[in-house]
Amino acid sequence: MNLGISGLASGFDWQSLVEQIMEVERAPQRTLRADQTKIQQRNEAYTSIKSQLQTLQTKAQALKEASLFDSRAPAISDSTIASATSSPGAIQGAFSFHITQLATAAVLQGASNVGANLHSTDITASSPEPDSSPTLENAGFALPVTGGTFTLNGKTVTVSTTDTLRQVFNKIKTETGIDASYDSETDTISLSSANPIVVGGPNDTSNFLSAARLYFNNTGSITSSVALGAAKPNAALSEGNFNTAILDGGSGAGEFKINGVSITFNATEDGLANVLTRINESNAGVVATYDAVNDRLQLTNKNTGDSGVALEDVTGNFLAATGLTAGTLQRGKNLTYTLNNGGTLTSASNTITEESSGLTGLKVTALKAGDVTVQVGIDNSTIKKAIEDFVSEYNKTQSLIDTYTASSTDAKGKVTAGVLAGDLDASDIARSLRGMLNSSTSGLTGLIQRVDQIGYTTNSNNDTINLENAGRLEDVISKNLNGLKEFFSHETGGLASRLDQFIEKTIGDGGTLVKHQDMLTEQSGKIDVQITELERIVQMNQERMTNSFIAMEEAQARINQQLAYLQQQLGIS
Repeated sequence: MNLGISGLASGFDWQSLVEQIMEVERAPQRTLRADQTKIQQRNEAYTSIKSQLQTLQTKAQALKEASLFDSRAPAISDSTIASATSSPGAIQGAFSFHITQLATAAVLQGASNVGANLHSTDITASSPEPDSSPTLENAGFALPVTGGTFTLNGKTVTVSTTDTLRQVFNKIKTETGIDASYDSETDTISLSSANPIVVGGPNDTSNFLSAARLYFNNTGSITSSVALGAAKPNAALSEGNFNTAILDGGSGAGEFKINGVSITFNATEDGLANVLTRINESNAGVVATYDAVNDRLQLTNKNTGDSGVALEDVTGNFLAATGLTAGTLQRGKNLTYTLNNGGTLTSASNTITEESSGLTGLKVTALKAGDVTVQVGIDNSTIKKAIEDFVSEYNKTQSLIDTYTASSTDAKGKVTAGVLAGDLDASDIARSLRGMLNSSTSGLTGLIQRVDQIGYTTNSNNDTINLENAGRLEDVISKNLNGLKEFFSHETGGLASRLDQFIEKTIGDGGTLVKHQDMLTEQSGKIDVQITELERIVQMNQERMTNSFIAMEEAQARINQQLAYLQQQLGIS
């Protein structure tokens, strides 16, 4: 018999009684937990205030920077001719530019047809055996040939990439009656028929006709529009179908230089595409490309200006074999212009800087030739926005503190205190901020001492400020920028400087608000310890009472057994 089950022998539900007594004993814990919740809510409120103060500090620091008040805004007369930017403290005034020539980059165009011909001898459908012509997959077409079908005069020809050119010509003759041939001297394929040849069809799946550059001309004689042999960019250089074999010195340590920068290659491991990527990712200052149509390489300087491209084969013959050393250089051009009708000035790039023009802090980027005027003045909008952003975050900070500290009354007259109502730390922050915004600033030599002198006034209902006179702010920016600059950014007396220092002392390392939150966190932790200790006592009391009732159940069980025995002996039922 499990006598730990409540009332099994006695019939008394003592377990419910114990639970009720324990709930009464846990009342202090519930009080502590309620206090802890309030502490945590206060801590969370201070975290929100801290975050808002950080945002306000960022805006104050922007106003504290003296360079803000040196901001300049360039206005340009024709944005299709040029664009302009200026840095703080840029020269002010109107500047006329006459752009006569844009800067261009030097381009080295390599020799054409660096790839070998498709074959060294002529090929026809009736070429003698054995068939020495290349297969479609091995022939050096600029565009790799795919297997499938193509159409001539409405007749379908099926080819495989393993077919030789002679086999393809035989299939064309058998299926369409058209004669096909390859001329090794011109490196072209020709189709010939007594009647006009219709080339291609909507259901073609092979690109043979495109790869062979055979296009409809409404005659019975069609020849490839360009030489067909080309380099194979993705094959190893040694197997890349070049007219001149590319050598790396025999050890795989090929090397060449572009603009003095060394590029290495291995003829048996690297392909043309790999080498071009290596050039482009180097510090050679050029963009290297391969033109498959004209079968040639091209190097374009990344920078504009009157400069060339220096080439040198060091080990091996990569530059010579790819036609770059025999290429044609188109020199780059400098930008040429005049300023305020003066003499001709130049710039290697299309951006005119103070090094070229002598105009401090002004950059003008030419887009095309023509005349354009740049007017540089104070950047009123940037300065005004910085002030407006600061005021906006100040008002948000005061409103947030007010939300946490104020009390509200519902329709039934019930008053609910804010989470931080009566908390002096929160009130002190609001009061200090209000004092700095509404008092005169000392230690300044300028005429501006208070925010109302730049158009802002205090809201009579709360701690926020509002722009009551926008015209006054505009007037101060236009006519007393130095005074405005001192008012905000003076190292010791400036409003933004003082506010930044106050916020740093409040939320920075070891700040008053940080210490206050640490104290709240510590209080919450101590409550956890208290609750743990109280619960330990409750558990001990519960165990003691439970053991007592179990003992009672055991005694009652023995009594019940004795009573049953006596009743049996006395015949009492």
